[in-house]
Amino acid sequence: MKARELKELDSKELQERLDTEVDNLAKMKINHSISPLDNPSQIKESRKTIARIKTELRLREINEVK
Repeated sequence: MKARELKELDSKELQERLDTEVDNLAKMKINHSISPLDNPSQIKESRKTIARIKTELRLREINEVK
């Protein structure tokens, strides 16, 4: 998910996406430790997506305070 797409969503949707991504990442890590994933770079992409979502939420939080 691109940063441009994240800016279009409201904060509630972003929080829901964040929760979903964190759950998916945990599941992928567990599955990868048991048997290797077909595409282990999915873990890396999931971490990046989580970081993008957290960054956007933090930017919104900072802008609300100002």
